[in-house]
Amino acid sequence: MEPWIALRNTIGVMLPIGVGAALGMPLGGLAVGTGALQVSYSDGHGPYAQRARRMLTATLLCALAVVAGGLAGRNGVLSVIVPTLWAVAAGLVVCVGPTAESLGLISLVTLIIYSAQPLTPARAIYSGLLALGGGLLQTAFSLLLWPLRRYEPERRALADLYRELARAAVIPTGPEGGPPASLQSTAAREALAGLGNDNGLEAARYWSLLNQAERIRLSILTLRRLRKRMERDSVREAESSKRETEVQQFLNLSAAVLDGIARSLSRGETTRGESPEAVIDKVRPTLRELETLAEKLRKDESKPGPQFLAAMTRDARYQMDALIGQFRSAVRSVIEVSPAGFEALASRDAIQPWPRKITGNLATLRANLTLRSSAFRHAIRMALCLALGEVLAHQLHNRRAYWLAMTIVLVLKQEFAATFSRGVLRIVGTILGLVLATGLFHFLSPGVVMEVVLVGIFMFLLRWAGGANYGVFTIAVSALIVVMIAFTGVSPKSVILARGEMTCLGGAIALAAYLAWPTWERTQVLATLAQMLDAYRAYFHAVAERNLYGRPANEAELNRLRLAGRLARSNMEASGERLRAEPGTRREKMELLTAMLANCHRFVRAVMTLEVAPTESAAVHPARRDFARDVEVTLEKLASALRGQKVRARDLPDLREDHHRLISSLASRFTLVNEETDRITNSLNTLREQIWQWQRLQ
Repeated sequence: MEPWIALRNTIGVMLPIGVGAALGMPLGGLAVGTGALQVSYSDGHGPYAQRARRMLTATLLCALAVVAGGLAGRNGVLSVIVPTLWAVAAGLVVCVGPTAESLGLISLVTLIIYSAQPLTPARAIYSGLLALGGGLLQTAFSLLLWPLRRYEPERRALADLYRELARAAVIPTGPEGGPPASLQSTAAREALAGLGNDNGLEAARYWSLLNQAERIRLSILTLRRLRKRMERDSVREAESSKRETEVQQFLNLSAAVLDGIARSLSRGETTRGESPEAVIDKVRPTLRELETLAEKLRKDESKPGPQFLAAMTRDARYQMDALIGQFRSAVRSVIEVSPAGFEALASRDAIQPWPRKITGNLATLRANLTLRSSAFRHAIRMALCLALGEVLAHQLHNRRAYWLAMTIVLVLKQEFAATFSRGVLRIVGTILGLVLATGLFHFLSPGVVMEVVLVGIFMFLLRWAGGANYGVFTIAVSALIVVMIAFTGVSPKSVILARGEMTCLGGAIALAAYLAWPTWERTQVLATLAQMLDAYRAYFHAVAERNLYGRPANEAELNRLRLAGRLARSNMEASGERLRAEPGTRREKMELLTAMLANCHRFVRAVMTLEVAPTESAAVHPARRDFARDVEVTLEKLASALRGQKVRARDLPDLREDHHRLISSLASRFTLVNEETDRITNSLNTLREQIWQWQRLQ
């Protein structure tokens, strides 16, 4: 619920409608307001550059849809063919991402509305230009503060990331959860991607902060795991308890430093009057305390005691030193305006430039041109339903029949749960919105000024609460459309029944089509899990190159692969939630899938710890090479089994035996490599049994 976004979007719609009414040109004002309304859905809190591209794309698409719809409406055949083809494209682009899906849906709805209003070529172009003006007006309101608050979205995303890292330092996630701060890290990276080719000093500083946050995230995860091991050993060794307390103190102080960085970023202290010296003074004493604790642990390394405790102490001190250096770098980036150097450039290389993104999106679309793709099936389903709706609309000779096609488009989604929940809410919400707006006109008999006020009220409600609840959205948008159409001279009371009938009929067609040809998540979830294992295999390979093979690390490649694994994990978690909402999903399957995800989380957290664990030497022992190779083979075989290929238990390597040989090759049996490779072995062996169990439940 974003009141400020809702307010500026409301002004963008109200202003042209009010000016048009005042000048005696209500239809012109309505056309501009409609363009502003459609483009408002592309507004948001993202980086200004990303927001500008998204809103300008929506503006051009909606203007094109106005022209195409107005011209297609002059011919009965074209009024069916053009929306149907547009629906195929709008349905297919869901595979590209949520932004493309939103743009396709908005433009398709605009096309449907205007295809019901036959226009001459001159009037169609004129209407398109008016809609273009409305979209540009809405975009201008959204970008109004860009020169004054240029980096605020990026700074806000980084502040959220550092704040979550501070929380993760003292409140760890459970073993069944994903790595900490994953969502915030992804959001920050996406926000900074909006900087594009900005080579300014400020942009470089924010890239450096993101890079340091990624390193801090890995070190905190590793230090927390070491503290947990010391806590387990403290039952037998009093010295372990003492050192575990010191590590916890270090984590608590680290949280204070991270929280200070987050506050500085969220308040913009370095750009709003507070000096850099004041910022560094807040964290300098804490940094000195961190250095004292690290030095204390360094002295503890030389004390006589169990080899296990000495190895843990050495690994913990290594991570402490790394964190202190990362904190210093992050603090300098907050208070200095200087280039961030190679690390910032390496991070930036992980973000694709826009020509490469277009090429990649086209490749994604080509790969989804198959009935095995849920996006392609969604596109065909939407196109067929829309064609049926348009044919029915022409047969009914109802001027409000475009509500039928519009309802079909808005209800149909790629997955079952969203389609049926939206279908019910759409029908009920539309009827309530129609009744509300019609009742207001009946009892208030509003004049032009009051109609403009009602447009503002419903528009604000739509953009403020509509994003949080689809029922509120449908009520508000239905009432808003009634009020806006009243400017054309159509009485709401005379068309309420027709609109209600078309909404119910459109919703029924959409729901019936999904029941007749469903895309069940239960048929997709294993393939999504296999894609996640593929991403994890690539990430493990890059980490093994450094830690098990002793080769130099490629930081840019590691960043890219870690991000790809995070995206695959979020896709898998979303797939699991959709499966949970489907009717007929068995409880034992959901419990088993949750357990499988927990083991996948254990695996990737262990790999992340290995990424920052100290290496013993550059020499490559055959046991290390064998272990890394067999982990990759196991992941590949498990992914193949999830895709339906026949994989027998004897086809998989013996990871436990590999691990035994691996720890025999290590100088110390108590290093992080031993602990985390054991965790990898256990998680993959357990995952293997769970996959066989899933197949037996089929």
